[in-house]
Order: sequence, then structure tokens, then C-alpha cells
Amino acid sequence: MTPTTRVVAIDLGASSGRVISVRVGPGILEAVEEHRFPNEPVTVAGTMHWDVLRLMHGIEHGLRRARLAGPVDAIAIDSWAVDYGLLGADGRLLGNPVHYRDDRTVGILERLGSELDAAAVYRTTGLQQQRFNTLGQLTASRGSAQLAAARRLLMIPDLLAYWLTGVESAEVTNASTTQLFDATRRAWDPELVAHLGLPLELFPVAVEPGTVIGGVLPDVARRTGIDPGTPVVAVGSHDTASAVVGVPAQNPDFAYISCGTWSLVGLELDAPVLTDASREANATNELGVDGTVRYLRNTMGLWMLQECQRHWASRGESVPLDELLGRAGAEPVATWLVDADDEQFLAPGDMPGRIARAAGEHGPVPQTPAQVVRCILDSLALAYRRSIARLQELSGREVRVVHVVGGGSQNALLCQLTADACRLPVVAGPTEAAALGNALVQARALGAIAGGLPELRALLASTQPLRFHQPGGDPHVWADAADRLHAPRNPHRTTTQKVRLT
Repeated sequence: MTPTTRVVAIDLGASSGRVISVRVGPGILEAVEEHRFPNEPVTVAGTMHWDVLRLMHGIEHGLRRARLAGPVDAIAIDSWAVDYGLLGADGRLLGNPVHYRDDRTVGILERLGSELDAAAVYRTTGLQQQRFNTLGQLTASRGSAQLAAARRLLMIPDLLAYWLTGVESAEVTNASTTQLFDATRRAWDPELVAHLGLPLELFPVAVEPGTVIGGVLPDVARRTGIDPGTPVVAVGSHDTASAVVGVPAQNPDFAYISCGTWSLVGLELDAPVLTDASREANATNELGVDGTVRYLRNTMGLWMLQECQRHWASRGESVPLDELLGRAGAEPVATWLVDADDEQFLAPGDMPGRIARAAGEHGPVPQTPAQVVRCILDSLALAYRRSIARLQELSGREVRVVHVVGGGSQNALLCQLTADACRLPVVAGPTEAAALGNALVQARALGAIAGGLPELRALLASTQPLRFHQPGGDPHVWADAADRLHAPRNPHRTTTQKVRLT
């Protein structure tokens, strides 16, 4: 019997968390979902927070279930980026972490623009300007009592790993999303930290994926049944970094779309692209596993669809997603369009209404939920097309295939529209790419498998179900749609039409 290692991948997304046990060995990659739990923000006194204690509860429940099913050889955590927790002098958390969608950072880019040289910051960090980057959040929090009392800042996966092990660390792929991290040196930048008036000691030692952070603490072991001292491994703790490891690419000429609440559209490079043209295109350089760089752009993603579903459900007008997608697939291509990168779609609220108003600035207004869904998917496909084309120009890398991973890979309509819009073949899957990438890095750290990213991806390609989409339809339709979407808006065009359910 082929020897295998059983690891637990804890994968936290912006809307849910998953605890997945994965059996890994030569020619073997088998995943079992042990526990799934919601990740819902909580707004208190006007501030949106992450319920991080509830997340820890879900993690420990998942670990108990995983241990009941068999021995656990290692554990690792990946999550979303930019958000953090602050520890006081006694090592305890100073309040619940604030959600990146909170409006405390509204207008922060203008403030940063007056304080910092944007070109110099980009040459150091390689990060696109986004108001919710950790730099922006800390700027908005300057002078706060919590920040003044903080001894240590830990990114979300590092905070949870600290509660498992008692060890403070900063895994580089998530640290690189802060806009405080040097993308070339793979270390905290002292000048940017000093600009915030913060001590460099607030930020823990940076570690690379594959590092064993520490062992499970005795009190965690008692609550979960996990053996004390079980290794907790640093993987690509930014979920996109693990998802990119989980791309089953067979050659380097690929683009990836890590598609969930957000869509991260990018290329894998050996070095960051820190040119002025890259900065002006708002492309970002986030660090990856094995010294790689994830050169990408953020697009709003399926958040728009999720928020529409919540809105319709709150009005008693919910329709099963499969039925909505079936109706949307019957609607004409590229008729209703919005700019999926527009910041107006960032906050929760009446998403169908915002989509209708934005579509009215470019052309027809979607009238039914099916038309709203088709508008979202066509607009996402166009955003992917635009990002992939621009990233190729800026990096000099040619793309021959697009890999869609994550929850969005199950959306066959979106995958086909992406192939049609990009005029490239699309490979869809695996759905749990982040958890699988997480598990592969753990297993390699334990010596259960060997090799670089090509060998890890070959194992994925040989063991995971994949779906293939070839480009079809009229390419001129998508070119015309792109031109229409980015033509000057009509300031006199308004709409008071309401989206209805039919």
C-alpha cells in the first residue's frame, strides 16, 4: 500500500470557512470536507467586524471531526488578505478585527496621495492602490487607543495559527498584501512602517511557505483531540496563493482566475513588475509559493451575484441559483453591461438597484433577475478579458490557456462566457483549489511528496476532475461590448425602472 500523509487544510473565505482533510502521497490526492461554517460580518456601533472568535470555534469543531476520522499529521490555515488583529502586551486580542468593507477607509487614497509618493510606494511594494489595503486601514486607525496599546499585528491566518500554537509569525504571501512589505526583498519595509509612526517590532518575523510555525498547544489538543505538538505549517496563507498552487497547469503559459467572492485574475511570474506602466494599470504584485510572484488584478467577482441573491431573498423573491443561471443562459449575449471593477459595487446593500443604474449609463437596463445575473456574468467575463490582455502586455508573458479555480469554477455559464470573451480555452477546477494547494505545501514540508510547483500541479491534473470550455460565439460581439462599456458615459441618461421578478 502506498504510504500517505493526512493533513488538515483550513480554508477561510470571505463568506464561509472549510476544514478539509486531505490524504496525500505519490499519485494520491483525496480530500474530504469535515466541516463548513458561515463567515458573517457583525456590525457594532457603526463598524463592520469579522467574528473571529466564531471562526476559531468553527476551526476547532472541524479539527475535532477530522481527528475522529483518523490521525492528523499537520494543519495549516489560509484566508483572505489585508485584515489583521492587534495583540496587547499580554498577548490577548485587542478587539475584533475590522472588515475590509467597512467604510472607515473611504477617502483614504486621497489622504495617502498627499502623504506618500505613490510611484515610490509601488516600486517597493508592487501593490495596486486600494483603500482597504492594510496601509490604508492603519492610516485610518492612526491615533486610536487600540493601535497605541498594540504590541503585535498579526494577519488573520497568522492570528489563528497563533491561537493554535502560541507562536507569532507573518507568512509572506499574506504579508505582501499589506502595502507595507518589500516585494523584492520579501521583508517588511521600515520606511513605510515608520511613516505610520509605528515601531517595526509591531510586525513579526516573516516566514516562507513550508515553514513549520509550531506545534498544537495542549489546551487546543484537549478541546479538539488533535495530538499536542502536531505541526502547524505556514503555507500560502493568502487563500489566492494557495489557490494558485492548486492550479493544475501543464505549462507556464497560463492565466488563472481564482473565482469566489472576489475574482483574482493573474499570471505567475518569477519577479515583480514594478514599472510605472504597471502602476498606472493598477496591477498588483503579490508574493507566491516557491519564490514566485502573483501578478494580478482584483475584480469584484461573485460578490455581486451573492449580494443580489441576498437582496432578493430578503424580499421573498429568491430563486434557486441553478434556475437563475438557466434563465440567464437563455438571455442574449453582452446586452446589459457594467464595469465589474467599479468601487460602487464594493459595499453590501441593494445590489440589483446599483447594477440597474450603472447599466443604464452604458445601454439597456436589466429588468428581471435573469437579466441582472446575465449582466453580472457578461460583465465579469469582459473584466477578465481586459485584465488578462493588459497583464500580458505589461509582463511580456503570452497566455495560451485560462484556469478558473475556486467556487466560480462550478459556474459553467461563467466559464464558457470567459472562454468566449477571452478567445482562449478555459480549464475549470478544482473547486477547492485553495485547500488542495494548502495541503500540497503541507505534505511537501513533511516529506510525503517532493518536487516543485510543476510536480505538485501534475499531481492535481492527474487526480482532480476538470472541465474544459473552448471559445465560441461571435468574437466581434465581445469586442463591440468592450468598446461600448468603456465609451464615455452619458451623463443625461437616467433610469427609475425597477428590477422585477418574472
